Order: sequence, then C-alpha cells, then structure tokens
Amino acid sequence: MRELNVFGKVEFIRRNRASRITVKILSDGLRISLPYRSSEIEATRFILKNQNTILSKQARIRAKRVNTRITTEKEINTHTFCIKSKYAKRSDVFFSLKDGFLWIEVPEEADINSPQVQEACWNGINYFLKKEAKRILPDQVKVLANQYGFKYSGVKIQSSKTRWGSCSKKQNINLSFYLMLLPAHLADYVILHELCHTREMNHGERFWKLMDEVTGGKTKKLRAEMKQYSIP
Repeated sequence: MRELNVFGKVEFIRRNRASRITVKILSDGLRISLPYRSSEIEATRFILKNQNTILSKQARIRAKRVNTRITTEKEINTHTFCIKSKYAKRSDVFFSLKDGFLWIEVPEEADINSPQVQEACWNGINYFLKKEAKRILPDQVKVLANQYGFKYSGVKIQSSKTRWGSCSKKQNINLSFYLMLLPAHLADYVILHELCHTREMNHGERFWKLMDEVTGGKTKKLRAEMKQYSIP
C-alpha cells in the first residue's frame, strides 16, 4: 500500500494467537501482526492514525544504529573480543582476531564512513560474531536451562536482524548472533525470555510471572534496558 511507503518495508503477518493488531517498529520498516479476523485495511488505518509517533520511534532506532558505526576512534566490545579499526597500507579491508582483539585494517585512501566500507567492515565482523556465538551461546542456554529447570529441543544461531531470539512450538531456541553485542546480563535476559516460551508460548500474565521468577523480579527494568539497544 503506497500510503505506507513512508515507513519503509511493511510486512503483514497473521497469527493464530493474536488478539489485537500489534506493530513491531524497525529502523527500515514495520512488522504488523494481525488476528485472523482483522484486515490489512484496518491495520493501515491504525498505523496512519499513529504515523507521527511511529516515525519518531523509527528515527530513534536509526539514531541508535549510528552508535554501531565503525570508526578509528571508537571500540566496540563483544562477549569475547573487542573490535578496533585503523588505517593501513592495504588494498582491501583486512581482519585479524588475536588475543581478544578483532583488528580491522582499512586502506589509507578509503573513507571509513562510506557505506561501502562500513558494509565491508560489518561483513567481516558478522563472520566472527557468528563463529563466536556458535561457540558460546548454546552452552549458556544449557547453563540457564539447568539452573531454572527448563527443557528445550535445541539451539540454532541465526543472522536475524529483526529479533534477538525466538522459540518454536517444538521448543527449539533460535538466537541472533548479534546477542554477542549485548551486555552479558541482557543476553541472558533474551535467552531466559525464550526459555520461558518453552512453557508459555504467549506473552500473557503467566509468562511475565515466570519471567519475574527467573530474573529476580527485574523483568521491567531489563525490558527497559533492552530498548536502549538495536541490532546493527
């Protein structure tokens, strides 16, 4: 629908358990969940009615993403290594992971702020993030599951840029490798969120009660803290 183009890519999803229209605001679009009895026209009216609020939230999300821009002045910490970059006499972007540091060498004549160089930098970073996530995160899921008595079928590490994690009806835990960029206690919060879904597949009262049990009553605080972060 053309009137929604201002928001970027808009995706409509119908869910069996949805009781109302919900809108997931992304930096470059919207993901709209619909009850089966609701129409896309009805959802569109709802979105346009709240257009200014949604656009404002999108702008704030994009502003957060700027914080993940690779520069020679800033470091980015992950769970297992620190990302640093520098200019070097090279013809291409080069990566080296050693002693807890992922060094990115950028050609001296290149503009590190250009979209092309930023993309090249993140392509390399993503490779190492995924590799480390596969090594670290499944064990952390096992630790937390054992600690709180959860059972799950398996863990899959994905490159999702739209959600930190998910849980399937078959109790498979899916985690974005971008969890490696979150502080450790927030990565644990995401993992616990998905483990709680192995018992409660919705976000009803019983789900949040369970979340409070496993987070020591800190669910609201952790949820608010999560809003400070977005996937790059």
